[in-house]
Order: sequence, then C-alpha cells, then structure tokens
Amino acid sequence: MTTGPWDGLAVCVAGLGVSGRAAARVLAARGARVTAVDARDGDEQRAQAAELEERGVAVRLGDGDTLPDGTGLVVTSPGWRPDAPLLAAAAAAGIEIIGEVELAWRLRPADAAPWLAITGTDGKTTVVRMLACMLAAAGHKALAVGNVGTPIVEAVGGSGGSGGASPQEEHAEPYDVLAVELSSYQLHWSSSVAPLAATVLNIAPDHLDWHGSMDAYVGAKAKIFAPGTVAVYNADDATSAALAERAVGVDRRAGFTLRVPRPGELGVVEDLLVDRAFVADPASEAAELAALDDVRPFAPHNVANALAAAGLARAFGAPPEAVREGLRSFVPDPHRIQHVADVAGVAYVNDSKATQPHAAAASLAAYESIVWIAGGLLKGLDVDDLVRSCAGRLRGVVLMGRDRHRIAEALARHAADVPVVDVPDTDTGAMDRVVTEAAGLARPGDTVLLAPVGASFDMFANYPARGEAFIAAVGRLAAAGDPRVS
Repeated sequence: MTTGPWDGLAVCVAGLGVSGRAAARVLAARGARVTAVDARDGDEQRAQAAELEERGVAVRLGDGDTLPDGTGLVVTSPGWRPDAPLLAAAAAAGIEIIGEVELAWRLRPADAAPWLAITGTDGKTTVVRMLACMLAAAGHKALAVGNVGTPIVEAVGGSGGSGGASPQEEHAEPYDVLAVELSSYQLHWSSSVAPLAATVLNIAPDHLDWHGSMDAYVGAKAKIFAPGTVAVYNADDATSAALAERAVGVDRRAGFTLRVPRPGELGVVEDLLVDRAFVADPASEAAELAALDDVRPFAPHNVANALAAAGLARAFGAPPEAVREGLRSFVPDPHRIQHVADVAGVAYVNDSKATQPHAAAASLAAYESIVWIAGGLLKGLDVDDLVRSCAGRLRGVVLMGRDRHRIAEALARHAADVPVVDVPDTDTGAMDRVVTEAAGLARPGDTVLLAPVGASFDMFANYPARGEAFIAAVGRLAAAGDPRVS
C-alpha cells in the first residue's frame, strides 16, 4: 500500500473535477510527479490545466483512457467508473487506485482533526450541514467537507487551496473536527478511512449503473463503519441496522429512530428529540435534545436527519443544548422540501432534489393531500412501490419529462381513480403549464409538491434549475392577483 513518502512518486490524477484538481495541487506540493488527465478539452479545462501547470502538474486533455507511463499510483475522481479504460489498465497492471477521500486520510498530520462521516442514499447534505451547525454551537471549529463544499484534501492540510493555501492553513488554529459527507463512489475507492463516528442514514437502490449491483452499492456504503468507529445507524432502516450489526471492530453502536427510543438509541418522545445512547445510564436516563419545532423544514425524514446529526455530535461530546441551538441555526439548502408560496389556500413546495423513488417517498409522506408534479429521467428505477405507498394521499398528478409514461403506467395500476394530466412540452414555458395544471387540480388545504422522482437532465441543466423554474412559475401564478396569496 502506498503511504509515502510522496516525494518523486509518479501519480496519475484521473479527472479535473473539484476533487481531482485539489488532489493534484496537494500531491504536487508534497513533491509527487503528478500527471492529471481528462477526456474533456474545452475552454474551462484548458484554464484549469494552465493553473495546475503553474504548480508543476503535467496535464493531458482530450485523452482520459491512456495510463501515463511509469505511474505508481492512481487517484481517481469519484465519477469515474471502475471499468473506465484507464482504471481498468491500472488494475490489470497491479497499480493501486484510490480516491481523493482515501488520499486525504493518508495525508492527515499526526494531530489531525477527527472525522464524523455521513453516507446514505438520501439526506447526506442536510445531515452534514446540521452536524456542522451543532458542532459550531458547541464551540468547536468545524468544517463540512467531502461530497459537499471543500475537498477533504484541502481541509487536512498541505498547499491545496486555489490560492496556494489550504483552508486549514488559512486559519490561525486547526479545525477541531470535520463533518464529512461521503458518497458511495468515494467510499468505493477508500480502504483505510476510519472516522471517529459515522452514520448510514438509509439505503435504497441508486447508482446501480455505476456499481453494477445492489450488493456492490451496499458494500461501498458499509465501509464507513470501520474498526474503532462509533456506528450511528438508522434503527428504522433494515439495511442500515444490519450494516451496523455486521460491522467488525466498531467502538460501539447507537441507533436513531422516529419511535420512542430504547436504551442505546436516540428518538422521539411526544414532541421532543431525546438521547438514550450518549448518556451515563442509558437504561434509566434520557437527555432532552430539542423539540420537533426546532427541525426545519418539518417532515418525518428530516426529523430522522436531525437525530442522525445529533448522534454524531453527541458521539463527539457535544452537549444537548448544542444540538438544539444547531438545529435552530441551520438554514436548509434550497430545493429540498422548500415552501415556495401559498396561493388560494394551496401550499406550493419545491423538492426538486427528490430525484429517485426513496427521496420522493419521504417527501410525499410529509403531506396529507397532494397534487404531485413528477417526471424526468428514472434511470431504470422502478416506481411501482412508490406509487402504491402514496396513492391514498394524491388529489391529482401532473406528469412531465421523458419517462413520465412509466409513472403514468404505475398510477394506472395502483391509483386508477386519481386524475392525471400529461404535459408533453419541453420548451422554456413547460413549467408554467405544469404549475397551471396543478393549480387546477388543487383545492384549499392541498399541497402542490414538485418531487419529480427522476433526474432533470431531459429538460433542465440540473435539479436546481428545475427547482428555480418551479419557483418562478409559482411566482407568476401568485402574481396573477389572487387575494389569498400569502
């Protein structure tokens, strides 16, 4: 296993994304001979290449398939599939392949800040941001890194920042702790990462085209429960609980649940979030952490997110009041069950981030009577279970996007009495027509919910663009002059 010294080591960095560029800068600063490769060769990549070349990195654009001669280590960007030609060639030659996360772990100084790590199919970004707020409320210098925000190699030290200094170096004092969001891609390429505490929030089919199978996807997630780690698992999710139970050598296990917690769990008692895991006597003691009203936006799955973040914060020693203050200071990211407006007694909610069935199911479960806006690219995922589970909540459905017919077929099987409007348009005015049709189906007290269950790329640049289109369309609906707009 390559652990150093880095000086003179020939490293190929695959991909000029954010993490790839950060890895190349850090390795070059450590004395490695770095060649960065990317199949793209546009103006953006050329500008990035020029910046890296100034730091001594050799860059090869327009060819992401050929392994540079003499390579001793490959550091791959998370989006590169294991069967990519360059990675396949490295594996065949016995050359070690790691990701930026594993590189960051190996680069940590002796007094490095501990990691509190989060993975799961849904909720990772929300939990890592909630956790960072709780840690800050406890008085710790904390940073959210990984699959969100700052690349981890920049946070652990070494000249990785875009201006020459890493975020660690830009502070007079080092970080006390890092809140680390890890995707299944990043975990796939990790082998020795051992967080102080970690959580698997939930598991549902996703990214199977990349991993090749559900077993491989789950296996990547399982790596987060490393020897010595406090395993914070979702007691309401069978796979998360099983991964914690099977994890070898973990320091301890603590569950979180939307039920009344048992000893060793965090959970809900009436309108309170309570801890019976990180207290002196879990059998007879509970610590009050926060009220349900402190969780924003309020939805069952977001309460679970808050409990997961609380479990990690408590594992690090944060007091109960820091959990409460952290939740109160947390500002949700846009496009996640985001209340947009009330128009004529109908709530309009943007959850454009709900790009697969598990996420959409959590969003739909938060409301009683829904006009559902759905559609997009389903990426081969089945929607029958989703439609079956939410059928009783649907006032109506408006479908858009390329795979809308598959949702329509599921609705015909499991919700045949629910009115469905098909909007085939894909032009810039399509979302206005979608919102207008939804308003026509809604009644006062209903929620018009954009929870598309599909990716956005058939109609929009990304899910934020889709969400912004929805917000703008609702704004135009509201501006039409209904006096009940609030």
